[in-house]
Amino acid sequence: MKPIIIAGPCVIESAELLATVADRIVEINAQLGTDIIFKASFDKANRTSIHSYRGPGLEKGLAMLSEVKEKYGLRILTDIHESWQAAPVGEVADVIQIPAFLCRQTDLLVAAAKTGKTINIKKAQFLSGRDMRYPVEKALDAGASEVWLTERGNTFGYNNLVVDFRNIPDMREITEHVIMDCTHSVQRPGAGNGTTGGDRRFVPAMALAAKAFGANGYFFEVHPDPDRGLSDGPNMLRLDDLKDLIKQLL
Repeated sequence: MKPIIIAGPCVIESAELLATVADRIVEINAQLGTDIIFKASFDKANRTSIHSYRGPGLEKGLAMLSEVKEKYGLRILTDIHESWQAAPVGEVADVIQIPAFLCRQTDLLVAAAKTGKTINIKKAQFLSGRDMRYPVEKALDAGASEVWLTERGNTFGYNNLVVDFRNIPDMREITEHVIMDCTHSVQRPGAGNGTTGGDRRFVPAMALAAKAFGANGYFFEVHPDPDRGLSDGPNMLRLDDLKDLIKQLL
């Protein structure tokens, strides 16, 4: 079984950025026989600072993602932060993602599940892998057809994350598909003077270590020039490095 691969910019910055990344993903799919799911957020509702860029918003963002889907034939993943967003997002996205900070929000999980779309739940930075059976139960009880779980590290404060890779086999006991978020796991939350820092050097190692522990999916935020990205730049993978890393994982 081929792994699930999710890739795209952290946030929708422009139609040009989406096109650049989508073009490359289509190229990689053709060369490697993969089926990469395109990811971008229409709203980053959990930025560190009130002054940080959040995105174009729901209506404009969904229109831009819909255009990517139609033009490039890519499946779409995007995240929601409030229950009322689930229904309109479900009209466009193939996979609805629940942010880590919100993975215990019952109404959010239920609303996402009722769309009939695949639900990807990110493990909270404050929960163990075994704890994730409860969010999965909520989504399945509400009628979700398929639920994925994503590991992205744990936080103890002090501007850093720690990844306990034992969470991956623990979550494989809960659901079939467990994804490693290889870029958010190298974040340094709040360490960038009002923004989140990070260190993209460790992204390939995170991916390969996760594979050794049984992950069957990989999540990469990518950007042609991460240092100029409007969100999560320090931990985003350079778009030019995506293909070679995927080849290693395959």
